[in-house]
Amino acid sequence: MEELLVSIVKGLVENPNEVKVTSSTTEEEGLTVFHVNVSAEDMGRVIGKQGRIAKAIRTVMRAAAIRNDVRVKVEID
Repeated sequence: MEELLVSIVKGLVENPNEVKVTSSTTEEEGLTVFHVNVSAEDMGRVIGKQGRIAKAIRTVMRAAAIRNDVRVKVEID
């Protein structure tokens, strides 16, 4: 799952070397939270106009999570 998110985000940004994805899992809810960190210049590219690209990234990750029978949340920092 993390590799999928990294490949999506690296394809969008101009500085792919600065993309960092960390994950944390909550035991009680079974939820995996992915935190995406990009450079300040690339933040607009990842979020998109009115958050459309961020919504699309979250949709793709939710679809992949359903196939793997897990719950995920993507936060862009």
